[in-house]
Amino acid sequence: MFEPDLLRGQRILVTGGGTGLGKAMAERFLALGADVAICGRRKAVCDETAAAWRERFPGRRIDTFGVDIRVAQAVHEMVDALWSAGNGTGLTGLVNNAAGNFIAPTESLSPRAFDAIAGIVFHGSFYVTQAVGKRWVEEAKALTWTPAQPMRSVMSIIVTWVDNGSPYVVPSAMSKAGIEVMTKSLAVEWARYGVRLNAVGPGEIPTEGMSKRLNPGEEPGARSRQRNPMARTGTMDELANLATFLMAPGRCDWLTGQSIMMDGGNALATGGNFYELRAFGEADWRAARERIEAQNAADRAQR
Repeated sequence: MFEPDLLRGQRILVTGGGTGLGKAMAERFLALGADVAICGRRKAVCDETAAAWRERFPGRRIDTFGVDIRVAQAVHEMVDALWSAGNGTGLTGLVNNAAGNFIAPTESLSPRAFDAIAGIVFHGSFYVTQAVGKRWVEEAKALTWTPAQPMRSVMSIIVTWVDNGSPYVVPSAMSKAGIEVMTKSLAVEWARYGVRLNAVGPGEIPTEGMSKRLNPGEEPGARSRQRNPMARTGTMDELANLATFLMAPGRCDWLTGQSIMMDGGNALATGGNFYELRAFGEADWRAARERIEAQNAADRAQR
């Protein structure tokens, strides 16, 4: 299904699109003919990524935004700018990828630590989805949308733990569960306006941020090689392929409100969460916290 012009005429916003999984998905969209917009708290990172893409994909439109999606007004200003810059055509797709997470005993969390995760994942994903969806609903009403017309698509990154929860990452588990319910709810509410929503729960696909905050001190992928039924991690290409299938127009428009877990069967075999960290002692948690704080400091220095 991945013909060269599969996404020609599409314009897709990927939150957290300057690095990691978001970057891989946006790059695949570009390669298949789409225009993209990416946003992140560090605009310089998004700009650097976009500059490299412009050399590889001449003629593709690439917009970048430095925005904190925890701030609703900032999100609405970004969406307003996207519609204005697109000469009124706006977006055809949205990928809710921006996230944050770290391991910690729940009793040790401060309100600020909880809000840091819930603000990005729960509030931020809703703010972006609502701001974009509001535009789509208005357009559909103005055009009296029918099933013969093109659909708009939202894909949200969740986690396999939405089915069974996970200790030591409770703020993320709670927030991602909320995103899954949002996906199901809006798939029904917005279907008559030509909007479909689906979610993907990837297993371990090593990225710098994920590895250093969720598996501090470990070799990336080591845990999956030991415990995953396929004895490996996932790849960026595999996620980009699935994202392309879900975002491609007219290929499977009847698929909506679904959560697809792509983890090599790990959650089915092991529960797919952080229960094994119950073996951590005080020294282990202290070492993990120090490594996570060091990574956070390094990230702040790059902004």
